[in-house]
Amino acid sequence: MSFFMFVNNVLSIGIPFSVALLLAALGEMFNQRAGVFNLGCEGIMSMGAFIGFLPAYYLQETALAPYANMIGIMGAAGIGVLLGILYALVTVTFKAPQGIAGIGLQMLGWGIAGTLFRFFIGGVTGVPGLPNRPIPLLSKIPFLGPIIFSMNGLAYFAFLFVPFSYYLLFKTPWGLKVRAVGTYPRAADTMGIPVSKTRYQALALGGLLAGLAGAYLSLGQAKMFADDIVAGRGFIAVALVYFGQWHPLGILGGALLFSIAQSLQLAIQVLGINFPYEFAVMLPYVLVIVVLAITRGSAIKGPTELGKAYDREKRI
Repeated sequence: MSFFMFVNNVLSIGIPFSVALLLAALGEMFNQRAGVFNLGCEGIMSMGAFIGFLPAYYLQETALAPYANMIGIMGAAGIGVLLGILYALVTVTFKAPQGIAGIGLQMLGWGIAGTLFRFFIGGVTGVPGLPNRPIPLLSKIPFLGPIIFSMNGLAYFAFLFVPFSYYLLFKTPWGLKVRAVGTYPRAADTMGIPVSKTRYQALALGGLLAGLAGAYLSLGQAKMFADDIVAGRGFIAVALVYFGQWHPLGILGGALLFSIAQSLQLAIQVLGINFPYEFAVMLPYVLVIVVLAITRGSAIKGPTELGKAYDREKRI
């Protein structure tokens, strides 16, 4: 295999791999910018993956088959919003410790998804999933065209959401409110910004994106559902927010770096290189840890009130 073919194979696997991480990490970015740390991202992704898969499985042979994927995606987004609001109720309204509540949400989402899967499906079954939609002309560009411009609709949405999330966060009044309640909620409250309402909105948006990330895994990537389909990506998404320094472009770079490293280890195993496969599997995770350690000293300061519940009655 030539070097050109090797790089092409790595990128053609790695770039689609990054979509679920990108969506989940962008959602977590909004959560953390609002001052809420959500370790339950993994559970929301699990539920999104199952709800997204269910219509595609049951509607295959019906008149609604052409709309099954869209119904599943909308359902995944909806369950993501509901779980995001549930997490907001626990952490923002009831002021529960965010770390413990996040782990609880992770276990809740993963457990319910697995139980419903065994009850309604029973075993691993494939579905047609999301078809690729090559963009005319652009998909004909040599080398990168077939890789970047021949993906499915949800993948295009994920990459287009990066500039949109930048605009939403840094160029709109709502984005200013989100950053304010995550940095200095008391000052924001004094200025008339509803802290709890803004955090609820950010968590709902984060849940929506995590639900879509799960739907991409079951409909766009694996085209099936299994108990371990998320496989820790929710926790990696949380790490990518720190890696990307709470900025959409940094998160995009981190998602691509991790996913390309993951596809690289797969390519190494396929080539049969005399290299312990255990080390190849570890490569993406070690890479994230190393880069986080290197950039720690120069990292932009994150939201100062991250992980802290806001209490208007509490004296400074």
